[in-house]
Amino acid sequence: MTYCVGVKLDEGLIMASDSRTHAGVDNYATFCKMTVFERPGDRVLVLLSSGDLAATQAVINLLQKRAAGDPPHLWSCTSMVDVANIVADALRDIERRDGPYLESGGLKFNASFILGGQIAGEDMRLFRLYAEGNFIEAGTDTTFLQTGEAKYGKPILDVGVTSQATLEDATKCVLVSFDSTMLSNLSVGMPIDLLCYSRDSFRVTMKRRFTAGDPYFETLKREWIAGTRKVFHELPALAW
Repeated sequence: MTYCVGVKLDEGLIMASDSRTHAGVDNYATFCKMTVFERPGDRVLVLLSSGDLAATQAVINLLQKRAAGDPPHLWSCTSMVDVANIVADALRDIERRDGPYLESGGLKFNASFILGGQIAGEDMRLFRLYAEGNFIEAGTDTTFLQTGEAKYGKPILDVGVTSQATLEDATKCVLVSFDSTMLSNLSVGMPIDLLCYSRDSFRVTMKRRFTAGDPYFETLKREWIAGTRKVFHELPALAW
């Protein structure tokens, strides 16, 4: 299992992913699930991957190989929808290649992505791509998209994230949603990879990895818990 979040704000984008993978209760490993394609001044594309690690790595490797060849590819696209379609094509190609072999072993092809970024000449956009290659886009009513173990962190994002939120405040909310998820599900774990992108900057300047025991993350978690308990204590008493 994994947990990935993409947030689209008026100020910019927030992309975050955990890095735990597992094949059973005693076989855990750490792999980065965030891939960045950046050409400063022209485009920033960020992919967060969820699902079977072999499948998502195969898709990323195929995208990188095609990006070094003849167009169309990630560097030749003139819109984020074109990028989403390029990723969808790679997803379908890997599914066609590996799907029948997985099914023969009783498994199902499982790979999905959150895609966010901006290409010069258009606004930022955020997409959720499914294993079948179809996708949805975040809009004015849906400011964030999740994949993986989404249910534990969603209520926090529902309350704390609006399109008008600042990058700083929304980033705190995203990190709290990761803490809530890790507290409730051991298949999601650190390190957490975080990237914030400022609208129209066309470069990555804010990218960080939080490992276990990170001082800022520990402070955020401690103060969130203390603040939540304080709010409950101050709520009106129940009349019997």
